[in-house]
Amino acid sequence: MSEKKSPPTLKNRKAYHDFFIDKTFEAGLVLQGTEVKSLRAGNASFTDAFAFMQSGEIWLKDLYIKEFDQGSYNNHNTRRNRKLLLNKDEISKIDKALKQKGLTLVPLKIYFKRGRAKVEIGLARGKKMYDKRATIAEKDVKREMDRKFKGSVNY
Repeated sequence: MSEKKSPPTLKNRKAYHDFFIDKTFEAGLVLQGTEVKSLRAGNASFTDAFAFMQSGEIWLKDLYIKEFDQGSYNNHNTRRNRKLLLNKDEISKIDKALKQKGLTLVPLKIYFKRGRAKVEIGLARGKKMYDKRATIAEKDVKREMDRKFKGSVNY
């Protein structure tokens, strides 16, 4: 029997380093055929990607999805604006939040759910340099503790 391989989940690790994530939303992603095939292969990058609001709709800008190798002339534009699908209530919550100073909408991860491409977007507040250093220090301490207690088991 052949096992079905699940498509990879692409995560934006830099977003958690650069921002405090206040709230997250799951949105559908409007894609073309070759974009879906390329995403299933894991060929995407979040570098400089962000979401914005335009005339009551939310769009994802600068998400890089590599052209599909066997796409021929039907291939897509790699950095086109892509529409996000959300409920009206979610869009109104996001709109109110974006009007506050200092909040932005950042894509956090792309995954497939029941065959559909989904994007997790988060309302984010930028971190200062000292916040980033504190986060790095916490991770280092946690890593050291895990290393130290890895071999010892308490029963």
